[in-house]
Amino acid sequence: MMLARVCRSTVSSNLVSLLKAPINSKPFIPRIQSTRLFANDGRSAFARSARRSATISEQAMAPAGETAFTIGKGVVAGGAVIGIGSLCYYGLGLSPSMGAIDYAKLWPQYVKDRIKNTYMYLGASIVSSTVAAALCLRSPTMMNLVMRQGWVAMLVTLASVWGSGILLQTIPYKEGFGAKQIAWLIHTGTVGAFLAPLYLLGGPLVLRAAWYTAGVVGGLSVVAVCAPNEKFLNMGGPLAIGLGFVFASSIGSMFLPPTTALGSGLYSISLYGGLVLFSMLLLYDTQRIIKQAETYPTYDYLARPYDPINNAISVYMDAVNIFVRILTMLANGGSKRQK
Repeated sequence: MMLARVCRSTVSSNLVSLLKAPINSKPFIPRIQSTRLFANDGRSAFARSARRSATISEQAMAPAGETAFTIGKGVVAGGAVIGIGSLCYYGLGLSPSMGAIDYAKLWPQYVKDRIKNTYMYLGASIVSSTVAAALCLRSPTMMNLVMRQGWVAMLVTLASVWGSGILLQTIPYKEGFGAKQIAWLIHTGTVGAFLAPLYLLGGPLVLRAAWYTAGVVGGLSVVAVCAPNEKFLNMGGPLAIGLGFVFASSIGSMFLPPTTALGSGLYSISLYGGLVLFSMLLLYDTQRIIKQAETYPTYDYLARPYDPINNAISVYMDAVNIFVRILTMLANGGSKRQK
């Protein structure tokens, strides 16, 4: 007994309190509860991914900023710098290769006549469209027809322009005034009629856009003539892809207004990208006309004769698209300055 008391007295009070205190272990989680926790984690991860996908759609439909238009203006400015540089480089004869203008002295008379007739039809096409637009402006009934809104009016417009253009392309060319020339007047008159409402943006603005278009078309034509032969003829494939992309952007901008982020991007591609694209198409079509005038057979009675109208219409449509985009850019710039 004495020994037990001695041993008990030697044990410190701290040790006794430590032995009596309960041990704090980690809480036990049953298997069912852990399964529920994993399920909750899965649902939260799915909710986070759903929120992320909703954020992307919200960003696409968010209010438009100036980014798309700034990039578009930068692309046009870069294209203008390259165009002016090319004009100086090829126009001043700095290129080591000979251009089409250098071979013009060696052209036979029929090649010169073909190119001359092509550009005479080009000038006459512009005059025909201008007269048709002026007649529409003087007729309230015609203005009411060409200014109709909605899907039906848009489809009628596309069908009229494309239908008259396809009809024009299919009719073989014959000298004089015949079915080909009548179809040509119908097509250019139709295009001019649908361009008539643009005059409502203001006569001085339309005139300034016309002068800018004449400068762009003239400068690019000089570049194409002074550049080496077939310099731009290799761009046919990329230009066709770009044309489809611009056309798809134009269709998409009809569904999405330019006040949204995605709509402003599509509108910028259609406006600024279309201006650059049709400028490059003008280079391509100019050299194609020269190449076809040089190489198209003369005495092959089985083939269709050389068609200056079809070749002129290709350059004419390039010029029309350039004019519409320049006028739209000028109108947008004027409206922003008024704000």
